[in-house]
Amino acid sequence: MKYAVISAAIILAGAAHAAPAPVEDVAGGSSDDRVARLERIVKAKQQTEFAMQQRLEALQQEVLDLRGLSEQQSYQIEQMLQRQRQLYEDIANISSKPAVPVSAASSNSTTTTSSTLGETASYEQAVNLVLKEKKYEAAIPAFAQFIKNYPDSSYAPNANYWLGQLLYNKSEFVGATKAFTTVVDKFKDSGKRGESLVKLGMISEKTGDKAKAKAYYQKVVKEYANSAAARIAQQQLSAL
Repeated sequence: MKYAVISAAIILAGAAHAAPAPVEDVAGGSSDDRVARLERIVKAKQQTEFAMQQRLEALQQEVLDLRGLSEQQSYQIEQMLQRQRQLYEDIANISSKPAVPVSAASSNSTTTTSSTLGETASYEQAVNLVLKEKKYEAAIPAFAQFIKNYPDSSYAPNANYWLGQLLYNKSEFVGATKAFTTVVDKFKDSGKRGESLVKLGMISEKTGDKAKAKAYYQKVVKEYANSAAARIAQQQLSAL
């Protein structure tokens, strides 16, 4: 992630030097000529800044996608470790507990396994719709259903973040704001909280509330200093 953000900064700096606004002599000529030249210079500068902003947003999205891949890999490793620990615990329980009727043991085991797999499988299915199958529309109700069924799950912060990101990409800012705000307010220890604050700032920018956007970015820089989220927030602040 660190290298992706550094690359973004280098590319943007290169873009700024590679495509400078044209320099013209605005002192000579008639008043109308000078005004026309000034207008061309301003327009060229605005076009350059707009192109740079578009590239920045594209690079930020690439960083978020890479984080999603990293998250999935970490999640899969954790699941393997969790299943291994569960296996060891089951073996220990079998060794230490007296025998029980086969029917009762099967019933209890099935119930526990079903409950565990229900939560885990639901989250994994929703994530795979995004990262593996690229079915973004289908992923929205999948994450929404997971959040409804498991609002206090350990996966709930990430599920809300994913839902917010998917809605943000569709410019459905009301729903996206609700999802990101849930991460910020309900899951204060989540690793997704800083990124959710950045997204709330971006939504505020896109909906015309620059003062609110600035407050969100400043909060990220203050609370998550030296993080990737803070670097993006600082870039957004500089562009305001």
